[in-house]
Amino acid sequence: MSLAAELRAAVEAALAERDGRPASVVADRAVSGGCIHDSRLLELEDGRRVFLKSDASAPPDVFEREAEGLAALAAAGALRVPRHPLPGRAGDVTFLLMEAIPTGSPGSGFWEDFGRRFAHLHRTTAGQGGTGDAGTGLCGFAHHNYLGGTPQPNPWTASWVDFYRRHRLAHQLHLARDRGRATDDVLRLGDRLLDRLDDLIEVDDEPACLLHGDLWSGNFLADDAGAPVLIDPAAHYGHREADLAMTSLFGGFDRRFYAAYEETWPLPAGSDRRQEIYQLYHLLNHLNLFGGGYLDGCLRVLRRYAG
Repeated sequence: MSLAAELRAAVEAALAERDGRPASVVADRAVSGGCIHDSRLLELEDGRRVFLKSDASAPPDVFEREAEGLAALAAAGALRVPRHPLPGRAGDVTFLLMEAIPTGSPGSGFWEDFGRRFAHLHRTTAGQGGTGDAGTGLCGFAHHNYLGGTPQPNPWTASWVDFYRRHRLAHQLHLARDRGRATDDVLRLGDRLLDRLDDLIEVDDEPACLLHGDLWSGNFLADDAGAPVLIDPAAHYGHREADLAMTSLFGGFDRRFYAAYEETWPLPAGSDRRQEIYQLYHLLNHLNLFGGGYLDGCLRVLRRYAG
């Protein structure tokens, strides 16, 4: 199915306004780009190519929030991300335009480079979070955003444990209750886990850093030079262990990624013990998005740490 006329016109108008020159879409084709939104590669009359994501049922600000996350990651300068993210709207359809990155195969040393650069992202942004009454270098983000299709609250918060308890685990547990996804065991054990969280993820004074927020094998790619590229962030400032925990949830990355990360910026003692508790946020999110197939995974973690 080709690009709808109204969406095409809105895309051309947005590009023309941004770039200061006419833009005309002469071809488009559907490409893989996630399980939620429609993704297309557009070819313009002047030879440029642009990547387009669109959705008629997404929240109206979902792509604005994604663009902010991409911009924050780009500003850090550690890893390549699609440039020039441009959100827009065509009737009921929201969309996001961005740089079309030609993809290739991971080059020699891909995983080592990825691990070092990811550690560099975390290290160079540590302490650069929000400033407010609670202090500086806070956890959170400039705006609330989304984890997949789930609202993700990001109020600036001084304590990482408080942030993770209230705005990550408790938030997902409340959604699971309201949507009828949670069993009585999930809710009972979830409440108990929230009460114990200070002891379970006791952390040192390491400051919050910029997190991708949803990094798994579907949210990075190799460009045509074989270098890593980050896509589809759920960006916020938090503890870096939470970012790494997601990378190992669905099969994990190559061991060379973790070795290079650890060599660049060693993790605090006990990080392996906290990994499942950070993965629980994503398991609960998948329970809320996709249903009961993730119930056993949630219960396994809850029983281990709160049973």
